[in-house]
Parts: sequence; C-alpha cells; structure tokens
Amino acid sequence: MLIHSASQLITMAGPPQRGRELGRLGIIPNGAVLIRDGLIVETGTTLALLNKYPEEERLDANGKAVLPGFVDAHTHLVWAGDRAAEFEMRLQGKSYMEIMAAGGGIASTVKATRSAEHESLLHHTRERAQNMFAHGTTTTEAKTGYGLELNTELAQMEVLLQLDHEGPLEIVPTFLAAHAIPAECAGREDDYTFLICNDMLPALIEWWSRKGAGHPLPFVDVFCEKGAFNLEQTRKILSTAKALGFPLKAHVDEFENLGGAALACELGAASVDHAVKTSAVEIQTLGRSDTAVVSLPCTPFGLAESHFTPAKDLLDADAILALATDLNPGTAWCENMQFVMALACRAMKLTPAQALAASTINAAYAIGRSQIIGSLEAGKQADMLILTVEDYRHLAYRFGGNLVGTVIKKGNIFPQ
Repeated sequence: MLIHSASQLITMAGPPQRGRELGRLGIIPNGAVLIRDGLIVETGTTLALLNKYPEEERLDANGKAVLPGFVDAHTHLVWAGDRAAEFEMRLQGKSYMEIMAAGGGIASTVKATRSAEHESLLHHTRERAQNMFAHGTTTTEAKTGYGLELNTELAQMEVLLQLDHEGPLEIVPTFLAAHAIPAECAGREDDYTFLICNDMLPALIEWWSRKGAGHPLPFVDVFCEKGAFNLEQTRKILSTAKALGFPLKAHVDEFENLGGAALACELGAASVDHAVKTSAVEIQTLGRSDTAVVSLPCTPFGLAESHFTPAKDLLDADAILALATDLNPGTAWCENMQFVMALACRAMKLTPAQALAASTINAAYAIGRSQIIGSLEAGKQADMLILTVEDYRHLAYRFGGNLVGTVIKKGNIFPQ
C-alpha cells in the first residue's frame, strides 16, 4: 500500500547517529511511503509517489506525522508479581540497595517468578507487551534475570520466544542470569559466577539449538554493580559468553563506577546500559567505540534520584546514545516510550529530535537490528507509526498520554 499525505514523514535515513549528529530526522513534508510484502519500497513526496504508483492501494495519513516504530532497547519484560510495597518503603527513606540487602528488590521478584505457572507468567507478560505495542513500540529487547537458576531462566526465555512468535511485538531476547546473586549463593558470589559460566551458558546453547532454532543467539548481559557482580566476575561471564558466540550487553554505573563501561568496550559489547556514574575517561572511551550507550531515565525518575545519564558529555564525546524504558517491577514499571522521550528532554536536556532518534535508529543499533528496523528506508521492515498529531515534537512536549493513532508492523495495520 501507499501511505500518503503525512504532514511529516520522518525517515531517520542513514546510519546510527553519533554524538552531536544525533537528531538528524530526514523529514519529508507532505510525505509518502510505499510498502510491499512487509517491506519499505520507496519514500518521497505525496505528489511524486501518487503519480508514480497511481494504481496502488492507498492509506491516507490525513495530515498527521508518520515515523519509524519505537525500539525499546532495554526491558525486563517477563516477571511475576509486583513490588508496590517497596515503592512505599523507598518513600519512607530506604534506598534501593538497602531494600535489596534486606531480601527485597530483585530477590522478591525472583521468588515470585520461580513459583509462577507458565500460563500465568505468559498472560501477564503478554499484557505488558500489548501495552507497549499500543504506545508505539514495535520492537523491544527483553531480558530474563528473575530466575537466577537455570530452569526459571529458561522458562522466562520460553515465554519471550512464544510472545515473539505470537506477535505483533517483535522481541529480541537477552539472557541475564547475572542479574543478582541468588539467596542460596549469598556470600559465594564467585561460585555463582562459575555456575553461570560453566553450566548455564553451555546449557543455554544446547537449549537454544532446540527451542530457538532460526533465531540469532540471545544477548548475554551482566549487572556490573556493587552488591551484584564486580569487575572481575563481569569479565569472566562476558568473556565466556563471547567465546561461546553470544553477543554482549552490560548494566554499568547505575549507582557506582566500577569500570564496566571500559570492559564492555574492550569486549565489543553492543551496548552499555544505565551509565549514570560513568567516569570522564570511560565516556571518552565510549565515544571512540562502536558500543552504544542506552540511557534509562525512568529508573532514576522511579527512584526519585537527581542524577541521570550525562547525555551532553556523551554526545560531546561522539558516543552513540539510545533510550529505553527499563520496564521492570521495581523501579520503572513504564511501557511507554513516549514518556521516556518526554523525560529525557526535561532531565537530560535532549531536544525532541534527539530523543526521537535515540528511540528509533540508535535504539535499533543498540540491539543489533539497525540494518532492518529503526528508520523508513527502502529494504527495511515496514514498522511505522501514524500519530494523532501533525508535529512529532508533541511526543516530547506532551506526556502521560498516547499520541499514536495507528501502528504498522511488517506492513500490517493495527489501529488503536
């Protein structure tokens, strides 16, 4: 079909956007885009494409903005239970790490997820995935990490594969057994690290050959943070995963700077995520690397913290900056990338154009998919949004609602 009469057709054409280049939107006023067999064939002005393809089935954008579907580059989509009580505890003055040390935090969700039945876990995860899609996210990264033992980690992975198969939300999975130290391994962090490297990762390879055949291997991620995995343990897990052929990611510098960003760059990780307390030296290292920085502004917002990813310093260093929700039950239960953009503009001083590029083409790059999604270019998947407004800047200007009118995934139309 030919989608025409877009007030702004935002193509985001070109490679991922580094540094101060971030925000190059490639807007075609009164734009149009031709889709065939789920792929983009051509973009241009409405007049040119209507004249070139007069017999094509048409969809009138009615003077609204059309742009690539959002890519949420960091989520913990699959879990059981909630942590509303801990939210109240934080308001009473307890820190995230204090709650975690007392058996709350990730450990609380691990307990609920380990005991959840498959159908219950699937149902609640599906609800969150549907809500993400309704708010314009057409592809998401999603992590395990609430099992911390092999069977539950694989059960989470199975839910992700099943939902990806169901669609319409496309899911890029990540294995995060190194999310925290399970209670049964308290004080034996090196033993749990050994278990991940010697048992879990090889078992995942075998499991994937049966369950994930035809899909690329999932990412392997590590929470490199005080109270979780130190730098030496992080190196061991990521190096083992890399040797087995897994692509890499790393949670780094959310609360303290341990050197995880430099390590991730050294090992060729696709991204480092959080990067709130990253050192000036490592920011320069990221700027020289091909490792993206995925900022998660909902997390400090959810914790009522005042420090966010230092976007200006990263852009000055020529880094590749992306945005994501960090959807999770403890600190950031947010399924709406529109809110992430609005927050990033206010807390990180991004422009609406920069926030949009960080939520599309750069986010696609951060999950290894920028060759097929993230922009409206010939040959890429027809993943796009028709907004209810004429100007994309409303996505950041307004907040708390939903400005997506129509979601198109692989050429299929999903009106809201």
